[in-house]
Amino acid sequence: MTVPGTLGTTGNTRPVAGRAERSPKQDRSRVTRLRLLEAAVACLAEYGWAGSTVSVVAERAGVSRGAAQHHFPTREDLFTAAVEYVAEQRSAALRGLFTDGADGPAPRGTVVKALVDLYTGPLFRAALHLWVAASNEEPLRPRVTELEARVGRETHRIAVDLLGADESLPGVRETVQGLLDMARGLGLANVLTDDAPRRARVVAQWSKILDGALGAND
Repeated sequence: MTVPGTLGTTGNTRPVAGRAERSPKQDRSRVTRLRLLEAAVACLAEYGWAGSTVSVVAERAGVSRGAAQHHFPTREDLFTAAVEYVAEQRSAALRGLFTDGADGPAPRGTVVKALVDLYTGPLFRAALHLWVAASNEEPLRPRVTELEARVGRETHRIAVDLLGADESLPGVRETVQGLLDMARGLGLANVLTDDAPRRARVVAQWSKILDGALGAND
Protein backbone atom coordinates (compact mmCIF):
# COMPACT_ATOMS: atom_id res chain seq x y z
CA MET A 1 0.00 0.00 0.00
CA THR A 2 1.26 3.46 -0.85
CA VAL A 3 1.12 5.83 2.09
CA PRO A 4 0.19 9.41 1.17
CA GLY A 5 3.28 11.56 1.15
CA THR A 6 5.68 8.65 0.55
CA LEU A 7 7.24 6.98 -2.45
CA GLY A 8 5.29 3.88 -3.46
CA THR A 9 8.13 1.36 -3.16
CA THR A 10 8.55 -1.75 -1.09
CA GLY A 11 10.94 -1.75 1.80
CA ASN A 12 12.10 1.69 2.86
CA THR A 13 9.68 4.49 2.14
CA ARG A 14 10.76 8.09 2.18
CA PRO A 15 8.75 11.31 2.47
CA VAL A 16 8.47 13.19 -0.79
CA ALA A 17 10.93 16.00 -0.28
CA GLY A 18 9.41 19.42 0.12
CA ARG A 19 5.78 18.44 -0.41
CA ALA A 20 4.67 19.26 3.14
CA GLU A 21 6.68 22.47 3.15
CA ARG A 22 5.63 23.73 -0.29
CA SER A 23 1.86 23.84 0.14
CA PRO A 24 1.71 26.22 3.12
CA LYS A 25 4.35 28.39 1.48
CA GLN A 26 2.37 28.52 -1.77
CA ASP A 27 -0.78 29.34 0.17
CA ARG A 28 0.95 32.19 1.98
CA SER A 29 2.33 33.48 -1.30
CA ARG A 30 -1.12 33.43 -2.91
CA VAL A 31 -2.68 35.23 0.06
CA THR A 32 0.07 37.87 0.00
CA ARG A 33 -0.42 38.44 -3.72
CA LEU A 34 -4.19 38.89 -3.33
CA ARG A 35 -3.74 41.29 -0.42
CA LEU A 36 -1.36 43.37 -2.52
CA LEU A 37 -3.74 43.45 -5.48
CA GLU A 38 -6.71 44.50 -3.38
CA ALA A 39 -4.65 47.09 -1.49
CA ALA A 40 -3.34 48.51 -4.79
CA VAL A 41 -6.85 49.04 -6.15
CA ALA A 42 -8.00 50.65 -2.89
CA CYS A 43 -4.99 52.99 -2.80
CA LEU A 44 -5.34 53.94 -6.45
CA ALA A 45 -9.02 54.75 -5.93
CA GLU A 46 -8.33 56.82 -2.80
CA TYR A 47 -4.98 58.49 -3.47
CA GLY A 48 -4.58 58.43 -7.25
CA TRP A 49 -1.43 57.45 -9.09
CA ALA A 50 0.88 60.01 -7.47
CA GLY A 51 -0.03 58.94 -3.94
CA SER A 52 -0.04 55.20 -4.57
CA THR A 53 3.55 54.13 -4.18
CA VAL A 54 4.64 50.54 -3.68
CA SER A 55 5.48 51.40 -0.05
CA VAL A 56 1.97 52.78 0.56
CA VAL A 57 0.37 49.68 -0.94
CA ALA A 58 2.65 47.32 0.99
CA GLU A 59 1.81 49.08 4.26
CA ARG A 60 -1.92 48.85 3.56
CA ALA A 61 -1.59 45.18 2.68
CA GLY A 62 0.40 44.52 5.85
CA VAL A 63 3.50 43.22 4.07
CA SER A 64 7.03 44.47 3.59
CA ARG A 65 8.10 46.47 0.56
CA GLY A 66 10.48 43.63 -0.29
CA ALA A 67 7.62 41.14 -0.31
CA ALA A 68 5.64 43.44 -2.59
CA GLN A 69 8.52 43.74 -5.03
CA HIS A 70 9.04 39.98 -4.96
CA HIS A 71 5.57 39.54 -6.42
CA PHE A 72 5.56 42.68 -8.56
CA PRO A 73 9.05 43.93 -9.53
CA THR A 74 7.79 47.30 -10.79
CA ARG A 75 5.07 49.73 -9.84
CA GLU A 76 3.52 49.31 -13.28
CA ASP A 77 3.39 45.52 -12.79
CA LEU A 78 1.53 45.96 -9.51
CA PHE A 79 -1.16 48.37 -10.63
CA THR A 80 -1.97 46.89 -14.02
CA ALA A 81 -2.22 43.45 -12.39
CA ALA A 82 -4.44 44.86 -9.64
CA VAL A 83 -6.95 46.50 -11.95
CA GLU A 84 -6.99 43.44 -14.21
CA TYR A 85 -7.58 41.11 -11.26
CA VAL A 86 -10.52 43.06 -9.88
CA ALA A 87 -11.99 43.51 -13.37
CA GLU A 88 -11.93 39.75 -13.85
CA GLN A 89 -13.48 39.18 -10.43
CA ARG A 90 -16.28 41.63 -11.11
CA SER A 91 -16.96 40.17 -14.54
CA ALA A 92 -17.27 36.72 -12.98
CA ALA A 93 -19.56 38.08 -10.27
CA LEU A 94 -21.70 39.81 -12.89
CA ARG A 95 -22.14 36.56 -14.81
CA GLY A 96 -22.92 34.73 -11.58
CA LEU A 97 -25.76 37.08 -10.74
CA PHE A 98 -27.70 35.84 -13.75
CA THR A 99 -26.76 32.16 -13.90
CA ASP A 100 -26.90 30.80 -10.35
CA GLY A 101 -30.39 29.40 -9.90
CA ALA A 102 -31.92 31.63 -12.55
CA ASP A 103 -35.22 30.39 -14.02
CA GLY A 104 -34.96 32.50 -17.16
CA PRO A 105 -33.56 35.72 -18.63
CA ALA A 106 -33.15 38.54 -16.13
CA PRO A 107 -35.26 41.67 -16.67
CA ARG A 108 -33.50 44.21 -18.86
CA GLY A 109 -33.58 46.81 -16.12
CA THR A 110 -31.72 44.47 -13.78
CA VAL A 111 -29.06 43.79 -16.40
CA VAL A 112 -28.64 47.46 -17.27
CA LYS A 113 -28.27 48.40 -13.60
CA ALA A 114 -25.68 45.66 -13.04
CA LEU A 115 -23.67 46.84 -16.04
CA VAL A 116 -23.86 50.46 -14.88
CA ASP A 117 -22.69 49.37 -11.43
CA LEU A 118 -19.47 48.11 -13.02
CA TYR A 119 -18.58 51.72 -13.76
CA THR A 120 -19.60 53.37 -10.49
CA GLY A 121 -17.54 51.50 -7.90
CA PRO A 122 -13.93 51.53 -6.67
CA LEU A 123 -12.72 49.55 -9.69
CA PHE A 124 -13.74 52.23 -12.15
CA ARG A 125 -12.30 54.96 -9.95
CA ALA A 126 -9.01 53.07 -9.78
CA ALA A 127 -9.04 52.41 -13.52
CA LEU A 128 -9.67 56.11 -14.16
CA HIS A 129 -6.57 57.06 -12.18
CA LEU A 130 -4.63 54.46 -14.12
CA TRP A 131 -5.81 55.96 -17.45
CA VAL A 132 -4.72 59.43 -16.38
CA ALA A 133 -1.33 58.12 -15.29
CA ALA A 134 -0.93 56.21 -18.55
CA SER A 135 -1.48 59.39 -20.55
CA ASN A 136 1.65 60.84 -18.91
CA GLU A 137 3.74 57.74 -18.15
CA GLU A 138 5.11 56.27 -21.38
CA PRO A 139 6.11 52.87 -19.88
CA LEU A 140 2.58 52.44 -18.51
CA ARG A 141 0.60 53.48 -21.59
CA PRO A 142 0.84 50.33 -23.78
CA ARG A 143 0.07 48.04 -20.85
CA VAL A 144 -3.01 50.00 -19.81
CA THR A 145 -4.19 50.32 -23.41
CA GLU A 146 -3.97 46.56 -23.91
CA LEU A 147 -5.65 45.88 -20.57
CA GLU A 148 -8.56 48.22 -21.23
CA ALA A 149 -9.09 46.77 -24.71
CA ARG A 150 -9.27 43.27 -23.22
CA VAL A 151 -11.59 44.31 -20.39
CA GLY A 152 -13.76 46.19 -22.87
CA ARG A 153 -14.13 43.16 -25.13
CA GLU A 154 -15.04 40.93 -22.20
CA THR A 155 -17.59 43.40 -20.85
CA HIS A 156 -19.16 43.69 -24.29
CA ARG A 157 -19.46 39.89 -24.57
CA ILE A 158 -21.08 39.72 -21.14
CA ALA A 159 -23.53 42.48 -22.06
CA VAL A 160 -24.51 40.72 -25.28
CA ASP A 161 -25.13 37.45 -23.45
CA LEU A 162 -27.11 38.97 -20.59
CA LEU A 163 -29.22 41.15 -22.85
CA GLY A 164 -29.96 38.32 -25.25
CA ALA A 165 -28.81 40.57 -28.09
CA ASP A 166 -28.49 39.26 -31.65
CA GLU A 167 -25.55 41.16 -33.11
CA SER A 168 -26.21 39.81 -36.59
CA LEU A 169 -29.07 42.30 -36.81
CA PRO A 170 -28.29 45.82 -38.03
CA GLY A 171 -27.64 48.33 -35.28
CA VAL A 172 -27.67 45.85 -32.38
CA ARG A 173 -23.92 45.89 -31.79
CA GLU A 174 -23.91 49.67 -31.77
CA THR A 175 -26.86 49.70 -29.35
CA VAL A 176 -25.02 47.47 -26.88
CA GLN A 177 -21.85 49.54 -27.22
CA GLY A 178 -23.90 52.69 -26.69
CA LEU A 179 -25.19 51.23 -23.44
CA LEU A 180 -21.64 50.59 -22.22
CA ASP A 181 -20.50 54.06 -23.30
CA MET A 182 -23.47 55.52 -21.40
CA ALA A 183 -22.55 53.46 -18.33
CA ARG A 184 -18.99 54.76 -18.49
CA GLY A 185 -20.29 58.31 -18.69
CA LEU A 186 -22.43 57.75 -15.60
CA GLY A 187 -19.35 56.42 -13.86
CA LEU A 188 -17.47 59.62 -14.67
CA ALA A 189 -20.36 61.74 -13.38
CA ASN A 190 -20.32 59.75 -10.14
CA VAL A 191 -16.65 60.48 -9.43
CA LEU A 192 -17.30 63.96 -8.05
CA THR A 193 -20.88 63.67 -6.75
CA ASP A 194 -23.37 60.98 -5.83
CA ASP A 195 -25.36 60.72 -9.04
CA ALA A 196 -27.64 57.87 -7.89
CA PRO A 197 -31.07 59.55 -8.40
CA ARG A 198 -30.35 60.67 -11.97
CA ARG A 199 -28.62 57.36 -12.69
CA ALA A 200 -31.75 55.43 -11.70
CA ARG A 201 -33.85 57.43 -14.16
CA VAL A 202 -31.32 56.91 -16.96
CA VAL A 203 -31.19 53.16 -16.28
CA ALA A 204 -34.99 52.96 -16.50
CA GLN A 205 -35.05 54.86 -19.79
CA TRP A 206 -32.26 52.79 -21.30
CA SER A 207 -34.12 49.61 -20.37
CA LYS A 208 -37.09 50.82 -22.42
CA ILE A 209 -34.82 51.77 -25.32
CA LEU A 210 -33.23 48.30 -25.30
CA ASP A 211 -36.59 46.55 -25.24
CA GLY A 212 -37.55 48.57 -28.29
CA ALA A 213 -34.25 47.94 -30.12
CA LEU A 214 -33.68 44.32 -29.12
CA GLY A 215 -37.17 43.06 -28.39
CA ALA A 216 -38.56 42.08 -24.99
CA ASN A 217 -36.67 39.24 -23.31
CA ASP A 218 -39.24 38.01 -20.85
